[in-house]
Amino acid sequence: MSGKPSIDFHFDLSSPYSYIASEWIEALAARHGRTVRWHAILLGVAFQAAELRSPVDYPIKRGYTLLDFDRSARFAGVPFTLPAKFPVPTQNAARVFWWLDERDPERAAAWARHCLRAYFTRGTVDLSNVEHLRALAVEFGLDAAEAERVWSDPAWKARLKNACDGAIAHGVFGAPFFVVDGEPFWGNDRRAQLERWLESGPF
Repeated sequence: MSGKPSIDFHFDLSSPYSYIASEWIEALAARHGRTVRWHAILLGVAFQAAELRSPVDYPIKRGYTLLDFDRSARFAGVPFTLPAKFPVPTQNAARVFWWLDERDPERAAAWARHCLRAYFTRGTVDLSNVEHLRALAVEFGLDAAEAERVWSDPAWKARLKNACDGAIAHGVFGAPFFVVDGEPFWGNDRRAQLERWLESGPF
């Protein structure tokens, strides 16, 4: 790589837009000589700090939002099935992400993609279900018991909390949320703006 700064990519494992963005951000970054630094956060924590709620929690927005999830996935050319249980808490999977990240950030990103694809393409996977998560860990090549020890460990609970607190301190209030050269971009629909920034700099 050219030594250019990485793109910070903040995502939530229960966010459809994070899933869609996770399928294009690496290729976009690579085209412009960048790497991606993945950051697992919890949208519930960010929403609380921003005094927001999920759009699916508002009756007037829910129908449109569900339609847009599916349409946005089709537009991006990625498979999508709304999970039977949506949204779900994802702190356990996120703690495993940070545990992996300390050892190998690329493998942590691969774990995030594994969880996002399982949740948003199979329809029946529940990332908040311990047995489902143990099975996903085995599929990924982890020991299920070790993964469960990780997500139950106070140290990794604290690591995720620190990640959320740090993101909020830097102005992250939703997901996906990107930071490029110090410039924040919120949302899967900011792809074209990210591309232009990476091509020609500030505008």
